[in-house]
Amino acid sequence: MPQDLALDLEELRHLHSIVKRPRTLSLLSSEIRILEKLSSSEEPSAQASQIPAPITTGTKVAPSVALNYAALASFSWDQDSDKVKIYVLMEGIDEDKVESEFKSMSFDVKFHDVQGKNYRCAISKLHKEIVPEKCKVVVKPKRAIITLVKASKGNWLDLHFKEDKLKPNLDKEKDPMAGIMDMMRNMYEDGDEEMKKTIAKAWTDARSGKTADPLSSYR
Repeated sequence: MPQDLALDLEELRHLHSIVKRPRTLSLLSSEIRILEKLSSSEEPSAQASQIPAPITTGTKVAPSVALNYAALASFSWDQDSDKVKIYVLMEGIDEDKVESEFKSMSFDVKFHDVQGKNYRCAISKLHKEIVPEKCKVVVKPKRAIITLVKASKGNWLDLHFKEDKLKPNLDKEKDPMAGIMDMMRNMYEDGDEEMKKTIAKAWTDARSGKTADPLSSYR
């Protein structure tokens, strides 16, 4: 369209230069002005149309998806007075695809893309504190070894934190009898049948007066 207007203008101007009659000159001048206005209004849009449009490719960025982790089939552990070693038996672990996070009372180790799956070994609350900056993960051909360095020397009874149910709560602000009763209740709940019978008989005898109440000194 802009090219057609330019050609029309050129032709009208040529005619304007050769005609002599006043009325014809006036008509040509009026038409030339109209075409000049149209031409000037078309130029910005023509320039805009010459700007190349952005190219859309077929590549799309995949949305962020939360990874799924399969449970470890099994692992084992041992210890000495300074550290705990956890053995994850699994082939095909890529050391570059292992992500680990150690905190004073927890650790989280993720194994990505192991034979097409992701695995995770984590404990949210350990038996005792560790030294995060000294802990590490070593990858072997058929296993990974997670080393936890203990904050204090000693023997761990378990990897997981467990509250000592046998330790009575002797908070001075509370009734000392309550803590001892809680301890005995826990012993009853966690004990075997023989333990339960023994504790139940002791309580019954004490209350009936057959034997001295073993807890009377605390009252």
